[in-house]
Amino acid sequence: MELAYIPSPSRGVLYLGPVPLRGYAFCIIIGVFVAVWLGNKRWVARGGRAGTVADIAVWAVPFGLIGGRLYHVITDYELYFSEGRDWVDAFKVWEGGLGIWGAIALGAVGAWIGCRRRGIPLPAYADAVAPGIALAQAIGRWGNWFNQELYGRPTDLPWALEITSSTDGRMPGTYHPTFLYESLWCIGVAVLVIWADRRFRLGHGRAFALYVAAYCAGRFWIEYMRVDDAHRILGLRLNNWTALFVFVLAVIYIVLSARKRPGREEIVEPGAGDGDDDSTALKKDADTESEKTAEAADKPSDSEKPAKTTEKKSESGKPAKTVEKPSDSGKSADKASGTTEEKTDEKDEKDAKVSDAPQAAEKS
Repeated sequence: MELAYIPSPSRGVLYLGPVPLRGYAFCIIIGVFVAVWLGNKRWVARGGRAGTVADIAVWAVPFGLIGGRLYHVITDYELYFSEGRDWVDAFKVWEGGLGIWGAIALGAVGAWIGCRRRGIPLPAYADAVAPGIALAQAIGRWGNWFNQELYGRPTDLPWALEITSSTDGRMPGTYHPTFLYESLWCIGVAVLVIWADRRFRLGHGRAFALYVAAYCAGRFWIEYMRVDDAHRILGLRLNNWTALFVFVLAVIYIVLSARKRPGREEIVEPGAGDGDDDSTALKKDADTESEKTAEAADKPSDSEKPAKTTEKKSESGKPAKTVEKPSDSGKSADKASGTTEEKTDEKDEKDAKVSDAPQAAEKS
């Protein structure tokens, strides 16, 4: 008798009126949002624009879902096209059945289309979203818990998974929770990629390749524990061979890429910093204008400057005061003063002539 076990949900579907709410679909949707959120943060930290990851995900996610479903249907075609099966069920994605290999392969095609439209390199984008994809897988695996599917061998361990209504015809009992093993492994892969990316500044797709290699290493032994029906080649499940093959390709890519293009991309999204540069320039201009305004306010205006007083002697010997000002009003005052001085001189000359006239008469 088991002392403890992980219970399975009594059902994987809740109904909101006529609308079915499926646990499997919710796990996939939540995983996508987490992947986009984390990918956006990493993309901005690398020098890209906020929102670019979501824009490209509009292409990558639908392609990924189609690719994942195609891989599942092709590798398990007997579930849909054998005698007594309904081929229409092949389109019922919400009931489970997505192959990660097909999802990554066709999702990469969708991401490539989105990156090409934005003019950014696909390897840089893949590096940014790699940890988020791993976390999305960790969340998505709980959809298998809702569907009570893809579990391992029978066990009486304290963390065994209780199966009450299996979708593949297995007897009720307690089994290895392979969905939980893979979920925890994917979380570890995400942490590994984030750490290695910070430590070694991985670039040109190497962070994504590390995610692929690490995931495949864990998937190999987890796949080996599963007991659901699968095609076998030389005694190994098909997904074991796929994991091994993809792992080798990922390691080869990391080695060759590090030799050919070491370091990380300096620019991941052309023109991403233009808006920041413009705002910085505008701020500098505003600061300069403020400084000029402050200097102008500190300087005394022409009207506040002290006026200079000069004295001129007229021809009659009387001093005539004139006021000089640097402003236009000062110039007008100078003209008025000069005119007054000239009139004073003329009056003195006339008075002198009048006073000299009697003296001249006496002499004559």
